[in-house]
Amino acid sequence: MKTGKNDDFRVAIYARVSSDQQSQAGTIASQIEALQERLAKENLKLETEFSYIDDGYTGATFIRPALERLRDAAAAGAIDRVYVHSPDRLARKYAYQVLLVDELERCGVEVVFLNRQLGQSPEDDLLLQVQGMIAEYERAKILERSRRGKLHAARQGSVNVLSGAPYGYRYISCQEGAGQASYEIVLEQARVVRQIFEWIGQDRLSLGEVTRRLIQQAVATRTGKDFWDRTTVWGILKNPAYKGLAAYGKTRTGPMLPRLRMQRGDPEQPRRAYSTYHVPTDQWHYIPVPALVSEELFEVVQEQLIENKKRNRQTACGARYLLQGLLVCKKCGYAYYGKPVSLSAGKGKRRSYAYYRCIGTDAYRFGGQRLCYNKQVRTDLLEESVWQDVCSLLKDPQRVAQEYQRRLTTRKKGVAWSSIEQLRALIQKVKRGIARLVDAYQDGLIDKPEFEPRLRKAKERLAKLQVEVKTQEKEESRQRELKLVISCMKEFAGKVNNNLEVADWMTKREIIRSLVKQIEVEEESVRVVYRVPPPPFVQAPEKGFLQDCLRRKYSPLWRALLGRKFLAFRYTSCLKETSN
Repeated sequence: MKTGKNDDFRVAIYARVSSDQQSQAGTIASQIEALQERLAKENLKLETEFSYIDDGYTGATFIRPALERLRDAAAAGAIDRVYVHSPDRLARKYAYQVLLVDELERCGVEVVFLNRQLGQSPEDDLLLQVQGMIAEYERAKILERSRRGKLHAARQGSVNVLSGAPYGYRYISCQEGAGQASYEIVLEQARVVRQIFEWIGQDRLSLGEVTRRLIQQAVATRTGKDFWDRTTVWGILKNPAYKGLAAYGKTRTGPMLPRLRMQRGDPEQPRRAYSTYHVPTDQWHYIPVPALVSEELFEVVQEQLIENKKRNRQTACGARYLLQGLLVCKKCGYAYYGKPVSLSAGKGKRRSYAYYRCIGTDAYRFGGQRLCYNKQVRTDLLEESVWQDVCSLLKDPQRVAQEYQRRLTTRKKGVAWSSIEQLRALIQKVKRGIARLVDAYQDGLIDKPEFEPRLRKAKERLAKLQVEVKTQEKEESRQRELKLVISCMKEFAGKVNNNLEVADWMTKREIIRSLVKQIEVEEESVRVVYRVPPPPFVQAPEKGFLQDCLRRKYSPLWRALLGRKFLAFRYTSCLKETSN
């Protein structure tokens, strides 16, 4: 090994920090400065090519770009000595430290740590071992404490555990917020977020169309660019923070997964010795933040994304049947699909019609065992029946009001309802009774064993009356909404009635998909589920009727007509026995 007296003595330095945050804090610069001071003190010259810097790479793995180059240079005999600030900069794990030092020394490279001498005595080797084990222990302890501390803070609803804020917010750090981080709404970005949710949840647009509109309107992204990607829009629509609940713990780290190929822009060697795994949503921890959209609109968008995905598959395969994607088997829950009549079933003749068939009746899909024996339905007869029922609803919107009143009458049977004014008067009376009861207890007129049960009963009575008032208020609000829906349906029906009989296939499909939630097939009946606001049920609705919580809109007229929930109506038609 050379002593450093010759002019051809070649030295190198190695420095590392494990995160961008440490890099920004200047720790990498401080390491390099200390190493250069040591070289200057020993009158050694450092060539630029022998500076090996791993900026933002963990010390828990061997796979680091600069470390790889250092090992290659050592194996080629290009360097004689390497300076490192401390053993934990070379590696976090003691076993890795020993392996690296041994490898470098076998290549004839002397390893010098600034804070200690290496290999001068058995005590020095022991000290290296102790330092390595302590560094590894401290790293594990810090990680575990950090994990538990963040988890506890998340359960307490602290925004401090969130590292940043999504588009539409500005993250107020602990330093800015006097020890408490928070989300601050950015008004212009918040307007864009609401518009995106409305385009999907109300206008039923696709992700591609939303992206095109954002680009056409030159809406700036978070980074100031005017180009939007579908994945960016999808990420906004799936983020629960916009409904007021920021999620913590959506991912976890685990063993490193093999990479088939390097992604564009990524370094050849990964910065971390682990991979990120998604955590199920039921294990997320939610932290309250300012909401940009209502919870109802957020849930509507999630359903619409699922429907868009379904419709995208149908478009890719080609929609051949009018009710495709709407039919559901009431017996097994599987979907119905369209299937043409085979030549054998048609007795050698090609039939012009097909059948809607339950997936559960196909034995070949389930290892030769049928899961369902529900009947199949002729496509032409069922499609005509559903279309006529839709036309009937548009021509007679009063059916909605009649169904609503029928349900309301059923709900009120056996229940004595009071007016809101009477309920509010009773609430005031109960409150006065509670006040008198408290005064009597304070004056010593009644003792504690008598006071507590009477107070508890009075509060229970008060809570029940307050619930009844809210129920009555919601009912009156729904009555007003119902009148608006009926009025809008009449207006819409008046404009389209003359064209319903001559509507083409695509027009029928769009109208049916806008008005019908799903169609349930039973053995002897077919149930069509429409979308109109249902009343609040105290008990379950009458058998044979369904509720739905969806909303649609195209134009401002459709917005009023379809932007609400829908009822179900039932009819029986065109069922045929399923062939074996």
